[in-house]
Amino acid sequence: MLKAADFRRIARESLNGNWIIAAGTGFIAALLGGNLIGGATSSINISEEIELSAEEFLYSMVHSSVADVLLGVIGVLSAFLAVYSIVRMVIGGAVALGYAKFNLNLVNRNNPRVEDIFSQFHNFGKGFIMNFLRGLYTTLWTLLFIIPGIIASYSYAMTPYILYENPDMTANEAIKASKELMEGNKWRLFCLELSFIGWSILCVFTFGIGYLFLHPYTEAAGAAFYREIKWEKMKQQAGME
Repeated sequence: MLKAADFRRIARESLNGNWIIAAGTGFIAALLGGNLIGGATSSINISEEIELSAEEFLYSMVHSSVADVLLGVIGVLSAFLAVYSIVRMVIGGAVALGYAKFNLNLVNRNNPRVEDIFSQFHNFGKGFIMNFLRGLYTTLWTLLFIIPGIIASYSYAMTPYILYENPDMTANEAIKASKELMEGNKWRLFCLELSFIGWSILCVFTFGIGYLFLHPYTEAAGAAFYREIKWEKMKQQAGME
C-alpha cells in the first residue's frame, strides 16, 4: 500500500520536465475555481489571495486623502470582483473536470496540455451540479458539527476524477462513487495533505510565489492518490468475483 511519501515521489517524477506547464495550468485552474483536492493543509487558493489583496487595496484607498476621487474606481473594482466570483462559481465545476484530466494525463505520462482544463465544457451542466451538490452536502454535514463536515469533504474529494472518467454518470452518482472509493482512504488523503504543511509554511516566506509550484505538486500527488486507490478497489473487486 502506497503512502504519502510514495505519492509525493510519483508527483515529482511526473512533474519532471513539466513544472512550468503544470504551474501555469494550476494557476489558471485556481483563478477559475477549478482546484481538486482540498483541506486545511492543501495549497492556498490563488484566487482568494488575489481577492484578499484587492480588498486590502480598496481599504487603504478609502482611508487615504484621495478617497473621494477614487470612489468611482472602488465601485468598478467591487463590481468586477462580484462578477468574477459569480463566473468562478458557474464555470468552476467544468474547469475542475478539465483539471482532473490534466493531472491524470500528467501522472500517466500522457501528454498533459494547458488546453485540458477547457476540454470539459461540454459537461458544463454536470460540473456545475457536481460543485453545487458537494458544497451543499458538505455544508449540511458541517451544520451538525465541524468534524462531520471535514469528513464529508474527504469523502467527496475524488468526485471530479470519477465524473471525468465516467461522463455517463450523473453528478450525484459520481459523488456516491467517491464516497465508496474513499471508504478506508480518508485518513490516507488527510496524511497526504498534511505532508505538504512544511512546504506551505516555507511558501509564506516567498510572498506567495512558492504556491505557484506547490499547487501543481499537491494536485499531481492527489491524482496519483486517485489512480492508486482506484486500482486497489479494482483488485479487491476482482478478488471477490
